[in-house]
Order: sequence, then structure tokens, then C-alpha cells
Amino acid sequence: MALPTPDPLIQHWTLDPAVTFLNHGSFGACPREVLEEQTRLRARLEAEPVRFMDRELEGLLDAARVDLAAFVGADPEGLAFVPNATAGVNAVLRSLSLQAGDELLITDHAYGACRNTLDFVAARSGAQVVVAAVPFPIDDAAQVVEAVMAAVTDRTRLALLDHVTSPTGLVFPMARLVAALRERGVETLVDGAHVPGMLDLDVEALGAAYYTGNCHKWLCAPKGAAFLFVRADRREGVRPLSISHGATIPAQERSRFHLEFDWTGTSDPTAALCVPAALRFMGALLPGGWPALRKRNHELVKQARALLCSSLGVEPPAPNDMLGSLAAVLLPPGGPPVSDPPPRFDPLRDALLFHHAIEVPVLSWFEPRRRILRVSAQAYNSLDQYHYLVRSLAALGLGKAAS
Repeated sequence: MALPTPDPLIQHWTLDPAVTFLNHGSFGACPREVLEEQTRLRARLEAEPVRFMDRELEGLLDAARVDLAAFVGADPEGLAFVPNATAGVNAVLRSLSLQAGDELLITDHAYGACRNTLDFVAARSGAQVVVAAVPFPIDDAAQVVEAVMAAVTDRTRLALLDHVTSPTGLVFPMARLVAALRERGVETLVDGAHVPGMLDLDVEALGAAYYTGNCHKWLCAPKGAAFLFVRADRREGVRPLSISHGATIPAQERSRFHLEFDWTGTSDPTAALCVPAALRFMGALLPGGWPALRKRNHELVKQARALLCSSLGVEPPAPNDMLGSLAAVLLPPGGPPVSDPPPRFDPLRDALLFHHAIEVPVLSWFEPRRRILRVSAQAYNSLDQYHYLVRSLAALGLGKAAS
């Protein structure tokens, strides 16, 4: 079987040329130029660690924060760097004062780590987790709003909602959700793990009380770069997971929020400091800048999904306007058998990787269990790679190879 050709832009990444990488959505992939910037920053840190950490870091974080805040449409005063979106979700949820009988709302498309956090904080306080069932396949975004709002009661304290869902790749209508929930007196914590770099984002206009997003995914910063934004009226009540020196340092030129989140103990801050370099590099890949890159990836993932659906004989499970740069399809029966409960790595995912050198997630979800295959589209991907995926699936007994 002929191996696929990636996009020529793959020259800017250090990805293994022997693997067809269709899973940018899981952990991202950092371009070589940004990694080189991180190496320079690490060398600067290690040349004089005390000077870097004690005298220079605050200013460097402030500069990176300003660049990121401008990109995501946020007030820099409300934006803090965190290691990942899961840490942002944890910081908010574990700062809440909950009582027995309070309700915390989530959907059945939520990221597993965030659902675990919600269960943890609810169990400590006697609060209840309420799960809104969002259909998949889905006809339109209005069904998301209907499902979420039907689960709201007068005891709902907070809604934790994915802006882009991890298992199904759906773009939820977040502006409509946040507005509808606020009308009912419910604030929203938005898990925007996939959003920065994938969608045009204006955090301030969205109006959510809390928003967290990763920079290592579609922004292509190094791993360990993410942000948490907290609206001004909620900022005082949110504390980082690690309480450190910032809790008692006099707040003069810096806010208590930044004093606490900017220093939670000794760690490598270079991933966050590389965010401006990632913004510049990715924004210069195509002549039209970031809007052109987002459009290019969106169009490519639509083509990839159409190709998969045609080969597999299945219908698209969501409209195109609910896609960003991720797309999921429900696989028909067939392929390597899966046990119940399913293993950590689906046998089909293993077969695609070990026999066809394709890195792509295969999930078992919903009841009765059906496989979901999710593809990503980033600048280094090409349509030829998805044709190769279709041919490989056909060789494993799923669908037919495209002509």
C-alpha cells in the first residue's frame, strides 16, 4: 500500500516521518522553531537561575500574558498561566464553597479528567453532579442548548461545559449557552482545551465567569502552556492548586491573583514564555495569517470526514458548522473485536498504529457501545493522509477503499 504524503509544511515539525500523524488534538505538536526558542530560554534560565527566577520571570510572564490576552480577547489582569486546562478546571472547582444539595452541571460529552474533578469536589461537599445528555449524532447546535437548559434547576450552582468536545469534536454554541445560563442565575466554567488556535476566540465578549484553554494544542506552544481566565467579579475567590509565597507577599504593583498563580513553586516556566513565539510562528505559516490557518484546517477536516463517511457508508454525525479542526465519525460494526469493558487502547487503534503506522484515536462510547474514530487537521496534514487512513481501514475490514 502506497504511503501518504503529508503537507510540505511538515518540514517545520519534528514529527516521526514514518508515522501518519492524524491526532494533533490529543497533545498537539510543537514546531521546531518554537522548540528552539524554548531551548534558548532554558539556557538563559540555567546560566543564572536565581536572576532568572527572582528578578526576570515576572516581567517575562507579564509580556507573554499580554500577547496571549490580545490573541484570546481577554483582559491580561484576569489571565493566569497554568500547566494545562485540567489544572485550570481544578483551580476553579476546588476554590468553590459548595454545600449539600448544590448541583453541578456537565454534559455526557465532557472530558473525562474534568468529570473526575467534578465528582471529586461534589463528593467532598455532598453536592450532586447532574449530567445533560447531548445527542450524537446531532442535527444542530440548538439541541445542545435544549439539553443543557433542560437540566438546570434552582439548585444549579455552576455549569462546566466543553467549548470543543474531546470525544466527539463538536463545537458547542458557547455564547448562547453562557447567556442562557446567566439568565437563570448560573455561571459557567468553560473547558476550552481545544479552542485557542482552532477557533476565533473573544473571552471577554463570551462573558463566562471562568475560561481555561490549552496553548500546547492548536496554538502549538510547548507542553505545559495553558491559561485560566477569571472574570473580575470572581477573581478574588479563585486560588491556585498550590498555595505558595504569593499568598502573603504584599500586593503593590501586582495583583494578588497574579502573585499567587505566577509562582506556585519551582517549575520550568519556559513553555508559557514560548507562547508569543508560537503565536508569531503559526500566524506566519500562511499568507492570510491565523484566519487563513483556521479556515484551511476546518476545510481539510470537513473533507476528511466526508471521505471517511463515504468509504464507511455512514452519515455525518453533525453539521459542518459544528466542526472546528476535529471531526468524529461513528464506525460501522466490524474490524478487530473489542471487549467489554473496553481496553485502554482499542484493538482497532492498535492495528492502525502497529500495522499501518497511523496515529489516530478510536474510542468506545455510548450504550450500546460503538466505536468513534476522531481525526484532526493541522497545517502539516494533507488530504492524501486521510485517503491512506481509508485504505487502511478497508484492509482491516471497515469500509471500502476510495477510488
